[in-house]
Amino acid sequence: MSRAPAAADPPGAAAGQDAQAALGPDPRAAYREALLELAAADPRVICLDSDTGGLENTFGERFPERYVNVGIAEANLMTVAAGLARRGFIPYVHTMAAFATMRAGEFLKLDVVGNRLPVRVVATHGGVSAAHFGTSHFALEDLAVARVLADLAVVVPGDARQIGAAVGQVHELPGPAYLRLGRSATPAPPGPVPGLLLGRVRVLREGADVTLVAAGPLPLLFALEAADVLAGDGIGAQVLDLHTLHPVDRDGLLAGCRGRAGVVTVEEHRPQGGLGDAVAEVVSAELAVPLLRVAVRGRPGTRVADQRTALEAHGVSTGAVVDAARGLLARAP
Repeated sequence: MSRAPAAADPPGAAAGQDAQAALGPDPRAAYREALLELAAADPRVICLDSDTGGLENTFGERFPERYVNVGIAEANLMTVAAGLARRGFIPYVHTMAAFATMRAGEFLKLDVVGNRLPVRVVATHGGVSAAHFGTSHFALEDLAVARVLADLAVVVPGDARQIGAAVGQVHELPGPAYLRLGRSATPAPPGPVPGLLLGRVRVLREGADVTLVAAGPLPLLFALEAADVLAGDGIGAQVLDLHTLHPVDRDGLLAGCRGRAGVVTVEEHRPQGGLGDAVAEVVSAELAVPLLRVAVRGRPGTRVADQRTALEAHGVSTGAVVDAARGLLARAP
């Protein structure tokens, strides 16, 4: 049984050559290239596919003896990965984020995480990046599920140009990991590619008045855009990239939020259990600063749209971040 061919992005998803030029690399292509390099260097790497499309033409052609397509059987995917990890392999399992923690959640919990096996779950189409498939493919609960599973590292790269570095560092972890990626290219943040170190907050912009904490490409873009708008009002907004949601960089978060009028979190997820809660668990226990979450709210609806349009329609946008920051500052003593 095969999946239907991937649907094309809706009209307007990337309008014109100028818009295309502003986009960063395709996250899935960047990941596949990193996986090939890893497999060439480490014979323990094995690729498990759930008929996602694309890996058979890249990894499968280069390393056919280490490519297994289990079909649309995500629960079985986790169990097979656990068995291979027990035999000394380092399996990279591939499915959409909507299925990785929900449909296959029990098997991820019991077979992989329960045995602390070095399985890397690569969940693509995170958040609403598969919005063109319809709301059945929204993945807005996955980080809450992944974060609560002890010993599972949870990583959400904020820039597709950093996926190679993230994959290389995830590979060295002794236990299981969940790597959340989008589907298509998103606008790349301005400037050179900053370094990424798992488990450490990245400071993307300094600011003394309010702190914006984001995870994922578009949330980070919205935070940076909001910081520009706020700067026009004379407000200094510090922007933090919390790409590792578990384990959280406690010291880095506290340093980035201390002395500010408040904290705004920005995420492509429901407000429960994701980035906002991860930040609140650390900051609210130590600092007397208010925290507001900019997250996906309300019913998914029925409209098919591109990723940014879908996010903005559900409350995650540059304007929402600006409004939240101004609201915190208005309440500050």
